Amino acid sequence: MDPTSIPQGFVPAGFSPGFLDHGGPYFLCEQGEGPKIVGLRIESHHINYQDAAHGGVISTFADVALSHAVYEAERPRLSLSTITLGVNYLHGAKLGDWLEAHVRIDRLGGRTAYTSGEIRRGQEPIATMTGVFAIKRT
Repeated sequence: MDPTSIPQGFVPAGFSPGFLDHGGPYFLCEQGEGPKIVGLRIESHHINYQDAAHGGVISTFADVALSHAVYEAERPRLSLSTITLGVNYLHGAKLGDWLEAHVRIDRLGGRTAYTSGEIRRGQEPIATMTGVFAIKRT
């Protein structure tokens, strides 16, 4: 597979400009029921001095994927901020790797959301993640 190609079904996320421009580009894929899968191709600007994706790239990817699931969980969309983020690094990611974040909303309350999931390279988990988010309902 071409290391620059994007898998079928994924479209550019189109997140608002700013910080997320530096960590991406990110892509989204519908999976029927449940949160969208968020994708990321590891590019040269993600690589650290050990020729692997920097841990900060992986943790940002985790935060983006977990928070996006909560953001889209209701209409109107939810306004939220991260309270806690936990990332367990299992394997490194290299230049050209395609990563997918698979997320679960474990509990969505009135003011707090609890999430978990994993980042995968193919079927191999490279990181697990959990997040707690404060929700501001308008």
